Amino acid sequence: MESLSGLSAFVATVEAGGFAPAARRLGLSPSAVGKAVARVEARLGLRLLNRTTRQVVMTFEGEHVELR
Repeated sequence: MESLSGLSAFVATVEAGGFAPAARRLGLSPSAVGKAVARVEARLGLRLLNRTTRQVVMTFEGEHVELR
């Protein structure tokens, strides 16, 4: 069930364009959303998002996961 919430956090982050807007949508803290996405990335062994201080952008692998 944890991976499902992690995938929800990933999709919300992509749709909202960042961790803070995704957190507001999900009713969580930005830190919790970021950690959930990081757990999914660790479990898959893939980097799904490229993070900078200003933006979050999907990687090639992230695009494939998001489409499924």
